[in-house]
Amino acid sequence: MLFVVLIVRVGFIQSVEGEYYRKVSVQRTIKTDTIFANRGNIYATGGNLLATTMSKYTVRLDMVTIENKVFEENYIALSDSLSTLFKKPSSYYRKYLRDAKRRKNRYLFLARDLGYIDYARLKTFPILKLGQYRGGLITEQRNVRARPLGDLAVRTVGYSDYRGNVGVEGAYIDYLKEHHGWRQKQRIAKGQWKPINDKNEKEPQDGSDVITTIDVNIQDVVHAALLEQLETFEADHGCAMVMETKTGEVRAIVNLGKSASGTYFEKRNYAIYEAQEPGSTFKLASLLVGLEDKKVDTGDVVDTEKGVMKVYGRSIIDSHRGGYGKISLARAIEVSSNVGIAKMVMDAYSNNPQQFVDGINKLGFGNKIGVPIKGEGQPFIPDPKYVKRGDPKSWNGLSLAWMAWGYGVKVTPLQLLTFYNAIANDGVMIKPRFIKELRHQGEVKKVFESEILNPKIASKETITELQAILKNVVIRGTAEKLYSPSFSMAGKTGTCQTEYWTGNTQYVSSFTGFFPAENPKYTCVVVVNKPNKYKGYYGATVAAPVFKAIAQKIYTSSLKEKEVLLDLPKLAALEKDDKKYQKENLEIKNIMPDVRGMAMMDAVSVLENKGLTVAVQGGLEFVKKQSITKGVGIKRGQQVVLY
Repeated sequence: MLFVVLIVRVGFIQSVEGEYYRKVSVQRTIKTDTIFANRGNIYATGGNLLATTMSKYTVRLDMVTIENKVFEENYIALSDSLSTLFKKPSSYYRKYLRDAKRRKNRYLFLARDLGYIDYARLKTFPILKLGQYRGGLITEQRNVRARPLGDLAVRTVGYSDYRGNVGVEGAYIDYLKEHHGWRQKQRIAKGQWKPINDKNEKEPQDGSDVITTIDVNIQDVVHAALLEQLETFEADHGCAMVMETKTGEVRAIVNLGKSASGTYFEKRNYAIYEAQEPGSTFKLASLLVGLEDKKVDTGDVVDTEKGVMKVYGRSIIDSHRGGYGKISLARAIEVSSNVGIAKMVMDAYSNNPQQFVDGINKLGFGNKIGVPIKGEGQPFIPDPKYVKRGDPKSWNGLSLAWMAWGYGVKVTPLQLLTFYNAIANDGVMIKPRFIKELRHQGEVKKVFESEILNPKIASKETITELQAILKNVVIRGTAEKLYSPSFSMAGKTGTCQTEYWTGNTQYVSSFTGFFPAENPKYTCVVVVNKPNKYKGYYGATVAAPVFKAIAQKIYTSSLKEKEVLLDLPKLAALEKDDKKYQKENLEIKNIMPDVRGMAMMDAVSVLENKGLTVAVQGGLEFVKKQSITKGVGIKRGQQVVLY
């Protein structure tokens, strides 16, 4: 009777409940495992990594899995090893491990966010080297975004995560974004899982790479020069940008803000987002419009009187006490006379202010430039057609005179740089460019060419006159302290009041220019916000020295570069051998390369980029032997052991 009952029960299970139990069996013995892909890298123009994906490891211990005998014989040695790695007393780890063993802790925390080198070292420690099933080692791996060069251009490189899309990474996340794969695994003996190699899987796809225009050497120079000046003058924040004149490629962009502790870091992208009154650097645009409209000439004489001009009861005052007397308009720019430029604009355009405003807007000041990086500030140019009582944007009797010397308008440092670069570039306005190329698996997919915003912002005669004036600003004007007989520079100082409506007036110091003055190669803008006014606040004192330091270091380094280039032909044979090795060993996707002799870190990186799982045995310096022979076909997820 029992036998009959068993037969009936087996038949019932197979026929009636079979489908249910088959599903349970699959759920318990088959799982879908994610194969993680890497987000694309972001590179500087010279190939330096600005952002990449790295693995971080969190390590825990299952104290129940570790046999008592193994634990007692090795926990002191393990404590000593952990003490050496994590810089805590060995006695701390002895007590920590013994207490956990006594409590039978199955998830004891050891370390979080370990890099690969420290993780590989940790796995060689006593007990831990026995692995998961005898040593109780529990490892959780996650991919994180890392910046090998630290905070260099960090706001421009940006990020794309729960905080939003910022900088280059945020702008090109659709191109950089990785696509994870998956495969099914089957449970086998001792709780291990093996891949099921069938068509029921999806290969991961790594993100593509973005090549920026940033030059890390120039970026470092700009960062150091700006930081030194911010600290000297205890400024609130500042920014500096260097752009290649002919191409519009941004070689450096630094944005530093003060923290609560008084140190400076890449706080916000001031160069792109911060629209504010530019002050005296805007005078050049006012003169350009007057010259193009044939209203004035650089040789015209303007009477600055005693340096004070009244407009509707408000005073425009020159920084030079007593004024400059009668001077030419060219000289008014050189010495940065507020009265001189305001008089010029009022005399020429008081009957038709719309003509002046239209001329300013034609230079691009009224609109955003349209760079791909999010957060570009909205510039503002007042319009005579808009009059509304109580609205600060409304046109009023002061607007025209105040616009002439850079008040009542708002522009970003990026926009100011673009305008001055057009002056340096013989009137051709180039759109600032942050990206050179998009690449996928080493292959160039898209090249970004220079984009011309305006092929001719002014006549050749006007541009030539303005270039000469900017040279004279450095030779005999407000920036004469910048003058150097070894190389030429040109530019304009700017000093602008801010927060004057609060009763505690602060200042914005700036300098925008180009170098060398003849056939310019780079254009640069420096803006320092709210320096300690008791130490100094004029553009010539605060911002101009930053420009000079940047120009000098770039100029001298370019000379050294030319000297080094003379020796390059001697290295041709070595470079040829290196390219041959790269092509034969590393660039072939599904073939095992020869990594013997390589540094272990480099070898692991090469093989993991090919999708292999890498295990290391022995030391961590150089590869002596590899478990898969050179030239053998490989698959993603396959394990290779390096000795």
